[in-house]
Amino acid sequence: MDYKALADSFLHLTCILSVDLDGNGDEDDYVILAANDGYIKSVMSEPGSFELNVPYTKYIKRDRNFEGLCRQCVSSKLPVHVYIDAAYFNSWLSVFLIPLKPFEGKGVCLFTYEMTPKADADKLSDISANAAAHVLRTCIRLREADDFQEAMDQIIVDIRKLCQASRCCILLTDFENDTFQPLCEDIFEDEDKETLQYYLDHGLIDIVKTWPKLIDESNCFTIDSEDDMRHVEEVLPAWAESLRVACIRNLVIYPLRSGHKTIGYIWAKNFDSSNILVIKETLEITTFILSSEIANEQMVRQMKIMSSTDLLTGVYNRNAMNNRISDNDTGASVIDREFGLFFIDVNGLKTMNDTRGHIAGDQLLKDMANTLKEFFPGHEIYRVGGDEFMVIATNITRETFDGYMSLLSENTEREGRAHYAFGGSFSGDIPDIRKAMQHADTTMYENKELYYRRHPEYEWDRRRSRKG
Repeated sequence: MDYKALADSFLHLTCILSVDLDGNGDEDDYVILAANDGYIKSVMSEPGSFELNVPYTKYIKRDRNFEGLCRQCVSSKLPVHVYIDAAYFNSWLSVFLIPLKPFEGKGVCLFTYEMTPKADADKLSDISANAAAHVLRTCIRLREADDFQEAMDQIIVDIRKLCQASRCCILLTDFENDTFQPLCEDIFEDEDKETLQYYLDHGLIDIVKTWPKLIDESNCFTIDSEDDMRHVEEVLPAWAESLRVACIRNLVIYPLRSGHKTIGYIWAKNFDSSNILVIKETLEITTFILSSEIANEQMVRQMKIMSSTDLLTGVYNRNAMNNRISDNDTGASVIDREFGLFFIDVNGLKTMNDTRGHIAGDQLLKDMANTLKEFFPGHEIYRVGGDEFMVIATNITRETFDGYMSLLSENTEREGRAHYAFGGSFSGDIPDIRKAMQHADTTMYENKELYYRRHPEYEWDRRRSRKG
């Protein structure tokens, strides 16, 4: 067969490869037999030096997923089409592999592709009926659920069942801040019942940190053969050993990417390998959708945090306090009837700002916030004004309230720490939240006036202090 003429007859970039199914599973098993001019120009700065009968890796980076597609094509003797997010090229590839007659005892396939910088909706939707049904179900789950977590819990069940896997998980990652958080998982009834969080606490985090190297800018990483396992042994021997001990037959991992950042991973283990192409086709599109949804959910959550958090001290801000009180008034989120409410005001802040600068004043506010976090762990702390804080301690007894009042009183003028005035109300005395706030605020300013009488050096602060 004239492979060169065949390759030249294609308009898109095309090459023809021999595939040695009986080889050692290395890159030498995939050899270029012919290529058209478009393909040659895409991989060579000087086309005249292009060589045939050499491994494809002489010209492009090795991609084990591509090799798996070639093996699938020649072994099944069926055409293969995938549409993948090729991070290495920063593009989407529509890949076609067509089996040809064997040559010198080796399989042969024609490889042609089309590259686009962004995902093409028409190509993404050109998928099998099973994959389309799953993707549609995922979209419906995301739209019909009022709660994002609830939707994801349902989606991961769907994915595990599609893959006929023993376990499917989604892990959120933030490599910059070194945080790893399980989002959802589903486990087959006969599978080990230890949770993803358990495995993260027992060494999985260190393994996840190696996945960027394993995936190596490909669209996914798959263990579905002894050759794949040998590759894992080369990169991470300890993990390969644990996979063997755990009797993991196969594993597929897809990165969840937003922009140029990996925000998580989805994976399935011990899946139905006979259905690998449908599984990959479905997961490719599903991860594309989920990456966007998860990134949006994270952005919304971050905006909510920013809108309710005081950026200087890290406690809740005045907006959060107003919403909390409003929710209590409307019954949307009623504050526990056994509560203590405290107002705390930093003493001497204006003098600190005027004499030592606003950086020193900011440190004073941060110290006050840290003091309240120390005194009121697990309770709600708000910065409600320039130098004023409020604490709502819910589900407490009179004895606990009195203990908090004593703790605050004993530490109002600690050496080297922020000085403060305070006032408090207990729901057993004043059950109405707004009246409790008014009483605590008034008491605080009475104590503040007494403080300034003892410390005339803070005259400017006393003048700006509001009398109760």
